[in-house]
Amino acid sequence: MATDVDVKDLSVEMCEKLLRDLERGHRPVLYATKCALDNSFYNPKVGYLTAGDKKVSTELNVSSVQKMSRAVFMLELILRNLEVGATNTKRELYYISKGEIKHNAALKPLDFADQDESDSIIDFICEMMECYREDLNCFANDRGGQTYSQQLVVTETLPDGGKATIDLSTLGTSPFQPKNRPQSLKLKAKKKIDFCLVVESEGTANTLVNSGFTKRHNVILLGAQGVPSNAVRGWTKLIQDELSIPCYFFGDLDAYTMQNIFRTLKAGSAASLIRNADFSAPEVRFLGVLPEDIKRYDLPDYGVKENDATESRALKKARDALANDPFFKDKKNKGVSDILRWLIQNKRRCEQQSYFSVNPRDPLMPEKIIIDKIKNKNFV
Repeated sequence: MATDVDVKDLSVEMCEKLLRDLERGHRPVLYATKCALDNSFYNPKVGYLTAGDKKVSTELNVSSVQKMSRAVFMLELILRNLEVGATNTKRELYYISKGEIKHNAALKPLDFADQDESDSIIDFICEMMECYREDLNCFANDRGGQTYSQQLVVTETLPDGGKATIDLSTLGTSPFQPKNRPQSLKLKAKKKIDFCLVVESEGTANTLVNSGFTKRHNVILLGAQGVPSNAVRGWTKLIQDELSIPCYFFGDLDAYTMQNIFRTLKAGSAASLIRNADFSAPEVRFLGVLPEDIKRYDLPDYGVKENDATESRALKKARDALANDPFFKDKKNKGVSDILRWLIQNKRRCEQQSYFSVNPRDPLMPEKIIIDKIKNKNFV
């Protein structure tokens, strides 16, 4: 992947080639990595989705002239940031571009109707250079998951080169939430940490913490808040790599969770093929809810209504995933694929909060089940 210096050099090289082609009367062509499922490959040795050789070409013509011009325009704004060390979010870059256009009437044809248009240009630049958005000093307002632990100490390297040290045990009931680039963080355990538990629902993660989960166990507890952001994925990978501890995912038993949440955390996504190496946690295990948990713990579950548009779409995507997604097709992930097949066949779903129904008078019952499942290797 490109470094900050590479981005500048690649930008100059690309723009000079565009000029040479125009001067010679040739139509310039820009090539970008195709970030889509049909260019995705899953290598079980690395554990995440990688990009194939397919490229998307954009040749200068009447329909593409605006896209190519916008790419050069946005690239100029990004290079200016790199030059002075400034950072911006995608939304800020959208408004910076609006400001430039407002003060220069000649740029009016490049104006963005909405942020989606400018976002797609930033993504296009990343896919051309095969670099991370962070390499362009463009950071999302990602939260790396609400993280709790009595044993974890984090040292952050600040932009000015200074260091900040955070002992999570001193934060009380406040979570630690790493942002932007988790690679700037170094982790240390005060005592041996037994495992990291990634909880799909931040609310349930907070409940576990408030009931004393992290005080009774030497663990890291992370509330992921649904589909994991890049920050959550990168943070989980950092925990996995630096501490070499088991990581478990605790979430709902439904098709959406298996495809959009767990698979994205474990192996990345087709939309971010150039980022998955640093933004996926291949060793994370699916702790539950498992299909067999419904009977074992007498959990309330629900029928999936195929006449409901959302649930019907999730089932269709599940069938497509089993047929076409290289992650689910690989034999290494047979256990996860079997869960997806069970969901399609039985058309049932069960939420992680259902563990609270097992013994409603014992607030620690969900914790006991989680610990019991880990001890007995009842996970996939």
